[in-house]
Amino acid sequence: MIDDELLATRFEADRSHLKAVAYRVLGSMSEADDAVQEAWVRLQRADTRDVDNLTGWLTTVVGRVCLDMLRSRASRREDPLDVRVPELVVEPADGGDPEHEAVMADSVGTALLVVLGTLAPAERLAFVLHDLFAVPFDDIAPIVGRTPAATRQLASRARRRVQGAPVPDDLPRQRRVVDAFTAAARDGDFEALLTVLDPDVVLRVDLGALNPDLTAAVRGAAEVAGQALRFRQPAAVSRRVLVNGGMGILVAADGKPTSLMSFTVSGGRIVAIDVLSDPERLAGLDLSALDLPRRT
Repeated sequence: MIDDELLATRFEADRSHLKAVAYRVLGSMSEADDAVQEAWVRLQRADTRDVDNLTGWLTTVVGRVCLDMLRSRASRREDPLDVRVPELVVEPADGGDPEHEAVMADSVGTALLVVLGTLAPAERLAFVLHDLFAVPFDDIAPIVGRTPAATRQLASRARRRVQGAPVPDDLPRQRRVVDAFTAAARDGDFEALLTVLDPDVVLRVDLGALNPDLTAAVRGAAEVAGQALRFRQPAAVSRRVLVNGGMGILVAADGKPTSLMSFTVSGGRIVAIDVLSDPERLAGLDLSALDLPRRT
């Protein structure tokens, strides 16, 4: 058996990988941390003398923990009438925490998280483990309680859903498009907004407990442009940030965040905007790496 010190060293070497797996399955950094911690607890209790590939073993353990968490979440969820934006991970526009960057590598954009959130727990796990981390179906099958062939079908169904998610442009192009959007919104230029919005763009706004006169989800360039002009915040200031690896805008007033916008830019146009305006969730964001914008 590996001694405790060596075991801890090996686990720490795999921590970023395990957190990346858990984040993609769960869509939550805090829950991903919990899943990785539970994997460490299970590792300490396990006999690993016959484990040849500790990273692979830990990956399947994290997978089991995540599946249990997803099923527990699904069993207690009531279908909400409002919109819930997935968890948004915020970094400075020029990059930030190396651990976050490792977890967010390979573009886990907001659009992909939205699609993953619509999958059944077993489908989501099978897709993430196999398609994103190359775990063989023979290893995933015992986790989901299916045969390898049935597990392959789970991943295939998930893949068809995920393939409909837009592929984000590179960051420089995203930045140009988002800058054009914010300039047009600031200037009240409806026509300029239409030029950067995809005709089928979707806007999702997570209001939390707020109940203002605002449609929480709208689709179509004209409708989204109208919302952008209607709910401008002239007294607020904004700054570019990275949100889930893509371009975003943090809006603040008096040094406090009032909204966080995540843009999905594909084909040179904005195809989705996810806005977090829930004060409780905004207050829970890790913005320690940012200097919140203030009007001077």
